[in-house]
Amino acid sequence: MSGQSLLVPGELSPVRSVPGNIRRPEYVGKSAPTPYTGPEVQSAETIEAMRIAGRIAAQAMEEAAKLIAPGVTTDELDRVAHEYMCDHGAYPSTLGYRGFPKSLCSSVNEVICHGIPDSTVLRDGDIVNLDVTAYIGGVHGDNNATYLCGEVDEESRLLVERTREALNRAVKAVKPGRQINIIGRVIESYAKRFGYGVVRDFTGHGINSSFHSGLIIPHYDSPHATSVIEPGMTFTIEPMLTLGTHEYDMWGDGWTVVTKDRKRTAQFEHTLVVTDSGAEILTLP
Repeated sequence: MSGQSLLVPGELSPVRSVPGNIRRPEYVGKSAPTPYTGPEVQSAETIEAMRIAGRIAAQAMEEAAKLIAPGVTTDELDRVAHEYMCDHGAYPSTLGYRGFPKSLCSSVNEVICHGIPDSTVLRDGDIVNLDVTAYIGGVHGDNNATYLCGEVDEESRLLVERTREALNRAVKAVKPGRQINIIGRVIESYAKRFGYGVVRDFTGHGINSSFHSGLIIPHYDSPHATSVIEPGMTFTIEPMLTLGTHEYDMWGDGWTVVTKDRKRTAQFEHTLVVTDSGAEILTLP
């Protein structure tokens, strides 16, 4: 594995502004969102709105990812995604969610998830996850992917490639009538072939007009995930695989989650709607 030094927190830039004509999620300016009490199966109108939100989120992530290179700061990636979403009439869902200060999450190397973009400079050999969610039309679209920065060692490259494949396999396993734990079973069985850890305490989630509806999508074979998958359900699958332990520590910022052994980790995510025969990915650019 790469011998890169471990990450340390950088300096935050001022909070980016959003044009006043862009609709805000209800939680902006509050300490927490209002709990979701609606259905997990969504109407055709909601699903169509989520296609738009998902497409914008995917394109914003793609635009930011074009800048990934040694010497670029994670704050610059945040700026690009922020401007793309605002230019397309969408609000960056993470901005102000439970006080999160930025418009995407940037998780580098040993950061499992929820890294805060700041003055951290990307280095040759890093891997960096971008997690982008867009809110437009009263709904959210959420996706993430892990990218290579410069020349990345083989162990890290394979981790990224196999984490993407774990997500692909999980999406294919989604069928009406199956229990939700089929998703985690597929991911965990694939990850075990390579000796990877599967993060357990951070999961996929229901998503619609609510950023997190309360529906939990574990990435391991949880005996408790017995809800039956139904057509019209909308949720994310976002496996986090590690080169070592699945256990974690959290930085003092209350957001940045790092592997306890500080080994590298990768993640990929899509927002899906369950169809009569499988699943449609809503977060394609």
